[in-house]
Amino acid sequence: MIEIHDLTLDIHGTGILHDVSLTIGAAEVFGLVGESGSGKSMTALAMMRLLPEGARASGQILLNDTNLLALSEAEMCDLRGREIGMIFQEPMTALNPVRTIGDQVAETLLVHGRASRKEALVIAAEKLARVGLPPEDVPLDRYPHELSGGQRQRVSIALAIALRPRLLIADEPTTALDVTTQAQILALLKGLVAEEGMSLLLITHDLAVVAGMADHVAVMQNGKIVEQAPTEQLFTQMKQPYTRQLFEASHHQPDRRVTARSEPLLSVENAQRNYRLPGISLFGKTPVFQAVKDVSFTICKGESLGLVGESGCGKSTLSRAILGLEPLQGGRIVMDGKEVQAGVHMPAELRRKMQVVFQDPYGSFDPRWKVSDLIGEPFHLLEAPPQNREERICEALENVGMPIDCGDRYIHEFSGGQRQRIAIARALVLHPELVILDEAVSALDVSIRAQILDLLADLQARLDLAYLFISHDLNVVKAITDRVLVMKAGEIVEAGTTQQVFDAPQHPYTRTLLKAAPQIPRAWRKEHHA
Repeated sequence: MIEIHDLTLDIHGTGILHDVSLTIGAAEVFGLVGESGSGKSMTALAMMRLLPEGARASGQILLNDTNLLALSEAEMCDLRGREIGMIFQEPMTALNPVRTIGDQVAETLLVHGRASRKEALVIAAEKLARVGLPPEDVPLDRYPHELSGGQRQRVSIALAIALRPRLLIADEPTTALDVTTQAQILALLKGLVAEEGMSLLLITHDLAVVAGMADHVAVMQNGKIVEQAPTEQLFTQMKQPYTRQLFEASHHQPDRRVTARSEPLLSVENAQRNYRLPGISLFGKTPVFQAVKDVSFTICKGESLGLVGESGCGKSTLSRAILGLEPLQGGRIVMDGKEVQAGVHMPAELRRKMQVVFQDPYGSFDPRWKVSDLIGEPFHLLEAPPQNREERICEALENVGMPIDCGDRYIHEFSGGQRQRIAIARALVLHPELVILDEAVSALDVSIRAQILDLLADLQARLDLAYLFISHDLNVVKAITDRVLVMKAGEIVEAGTTQQVFDAPQHPYTRTLLKAAPQIPRAWRKEHHA
């Protein structure tokens, strides 16, 4: 279908790809795995000829015996979408926020002159229905911000397949999605390959996703293909140390010491959080959406509690209420014997005891500030600036394994894993008792994730921290928590020790979540460990 021979790429003289060669067969799912920065996405962008300024590529990318690197931009514009389609990692930035989803899917057909506007909208409706967004449920005049993450990803897929391309490139298409939505998107992609006869290049850092999807797998490190083979053969043999390293990282269990005590630190009692919806009629009763329904639980000092559930189940809403960022309409939250009040009623002393690490560290920092200023930002919660401010910042950086001289640099100069370490340092600088981690490792590749989990386990033991770990990644929750709460539609449907919930789930919803999580076949794992 498409062949890459000795692809080499440099940007302003810096080598990025080195003699990359691979072949994707017709109607084949080809998995490309590796850590962040290994060159996976650059390989895909080279195939699409969407490289940044200053990039120089050599070698061959053959499609129908035509070298794509030799085509003019006009010829590539004709080929993109028609022969090769691409699904990007973050659909919200890939889609145009000021155009409706119907217009965006139809645009591909109009640009290539394949249909009139009226016909293009009809085809757009058909493609959106094919990816699970029928017009009767999701009208064509919806905008991207009105859709969930999974729905936006489906729109991106519909856009990519509008012209029925022969090759579909999916760059981390499920990274930020919960397990059930991820399973639906992967099943959709596999179905499209079977029905349309197209080939799929699946780029991911999740080995379990590749194990369940791909016919052939290539492993990439530092811009080179270090190993490639049919999927089962690669997983059972793993000839290269780097492949084995990725495999071990995907099943990494941090060395945790039990630090939980019976003394309660945080108590949530019958919490209710409602949102007013747009009125249906002028004089009718205002409808209300219940995001959190009568939720109760306790976190003890030194304990790690997991909170899992699908997107939209109320996890983040509940965490914002715990942090005092949103008020409750019923129930109460007590932290260290004092009731949490939202907004201006939240005492600084109480807010100091709770800190949060967000999913996207880059988005949670001011890019204009230096790292030392970012980490020292929470000091405003103290009555007076600390006399040993710089010492406290250096201590926080050392706690997370970052050099103290990085305080003079800006956040854009760091990798994703380093940014997350800096985010954790900011959360620790006030010596809190509870840290809320809201999808704090979901966007990291497996090896960086393993390092961050080790770091969190070490910090908990050394600093006597309690964690509320919010995640859709069940493997992560299993590795880092003592107890688990399962949330569905604003309610806690199951609670218990981590081992109990994972080994013997009682609620059907919990069993659905566990079943949806991708797994490397047990036989492949056994053979490898043997």
